[in-house]
Amino acid sequence: MMQISDSYNQKHSLFNAMNRFIGAVNNMDQTVMVPSLLRDVPLDMEEMKEEVTNSNGAANYFSRRDMHSYYILLKSIRNDIEWGILQGDDRKKDKVTHVDMNRMEDSDGEEDLQKLFHFHLTGLHTVLNKLTRKANVLTNRYKEEIGFGSWGH
Repeated sequence: MMQISDSYNQKHSLFNAMNRFIGAVNNMDQTVMVPSLLRDVPLDMEEMKEEVTNSNGAANYFSRRDMHSYYILLKSIRNDIEWGILQGDDRKKDKVTHVDMNRMEDSDGEEDLQKLFHFHLTGLHTVLNKLTRKANVLTNRYKEEIGFGSWGH
């Protein structure tokens, strides 16, 4: 019984989620030989409709992009995970996250670090799973576009 729950927990670990994402992006990168062919090609329309109806900021952001933009974004995120983000990075911080973090302070103004950690860990895991699916969809869509839809099956 212990092995079953351990393997279940390992399957849902952040480390494994990052490895699945990096593997999916590496597969995408090896498959896409001519990235410029991805310009102005939308991803699967059904998936885009589903994401827009689930409406959150990331889904709306993704719904306006072509496959080339996904390709560049996914590779950039993979590089950030593998090599880290420069300390001087001027990316804007998410205001909602700061509001939520402020709510996680107790009455004395002390942060509940465990709640903050779980909040960010859950969010990161969710985002990594969505990005992994995006990399896999892009890879499969590229194969369809170049006429090799049965590669890797």
